[in-house]
This record gives sequence, C-alpha cells and structure tokens, in this order.
Amino acid sequence: MELVKIDSEFITLGQLLKLLNIIDTGGQAKFFLQENDIWVNGEKENRRGRKLYASDRIRIQHNGEYQIISK
Repeated sequence: MELVKIDSEFITLGQLLKLLNIIDTGGQAKFFLQENDIWVNGEKENRRGRKLYASDRIRIQHNGEYQIISK
C-alpha cells in the first residue's frame, strides 16, 4: 500500500488520480471512472468529486492500493 500525503483537509478522487499520474487532466477522470473499478474504504466509487480524507483507503483497478495521510 502506498501512502499519499495531502496538505489540505481533503482531496477529491479526480485530484488523486492526477496526483498519482494515472490521468493527465481532470476531464479524463470521468472516462477513467467509467472504465475502471475504484473502491474507497471497501465500497465501489465512481464519483470524481468524492472527497477523500486522511485515513481513507483507495484501491484502483490495475494501479494498486493507496492510503491518504495528512502532512
């Protein structure tokens, strides 16, 4: 599991995908979420605006598992 440090209260799922270099632009998030499965804390998620907070765990199909931590 890879730790992802954020310096704000939360990060959106779309922003996380960009931060991890999985997508290049925010507009690609919608299409990525339609074609790939993502789970947040064990529940399937498809909203790019989903807010992710410290301690949230994210599993992205074909890309791995991540945990949000605050700086």
